[in-house]
Amino acid sequence: MPPLLEIKNVHSGYGSLKVLKGIDLHVQDGETVTVIGANGAGKTTLLMTISGIIPISSGEIIFDGRPINGVEPEKIVARNLIHVPEGRKIFSRMTVLENLEMGGYLRKIDDSYHKDLEYILGLFPVLRERVAQLGGTLSGGEQQMLAIGRALMAQPRILLLDEPSLGLAPVIVSKIFEVIRALKSRGVTILLIEQNARMALKNADRGYVLETGSVIFSGPAQDLLNDERVKTAYLGM
Repeated sequence: MPPLLEIKNVHSGYGSLKVLKGIDLHVQDGETVTVIGANGAGKTTLLMTISGIIPISSGEIIFDGRPINGVEPEKIVARNLIHVPEGRKIFSRMTVLENLEMGGYLRKIDDSYHKDLEYILGLFPVLRERVAQLGGTLSGGEQQMLAIGRALMAQPRILLLDEPSLGLAPVIVSKIFEVIRALKSRGVTILLIEQNARMALKNADRGYVLETGSVIFSGPAQDLLNDERVKTAYLGM
């Protein structure tokens, strides 16, 4: 089967600052793939390039059999490629329910819409308790749950998760990865950027190691966990 997402020799950056330098990466339908690397390696830039926020200077991005080079971000969202950005970026002056509804704003309000909303509230019981609460009054962990829930309301073909555990307490990090496993078992395709390299690789099918804008290692996640170079540089061993 062709990949659901394929990135071919992609270069991108910010004006004259070139960040990604010939990235090749693919994600099969149903896979969880993680990208790890040090701060400044280009991980967030990679997701922003895929979702159309940063234009590519050369190369090609193919999603679901069609190129998305130069496609506006809102049209990429309409194709069900959904990005949960670093820092969550929820609507702080909207309620929890309104944030979730914004995730489904392109959808018809029908039985499947209500089933997905109920599934998300079951996935994150704390959000059910706070449906009328303003998003900005939630804790950091609750906001991360809301950001993921909002993305799921868009029925993603692929979910781009940027640092979902960043700055969260260990108990919340465990909950976030529990959710990632639940989504994987449900068949959701995930491309995960994560500072907690060990946890990311333990929950992924395959991984890529990014260094200064280039892929230096890639392979099955278990192989990367056992690779001495990866252990030394990224796993604190």
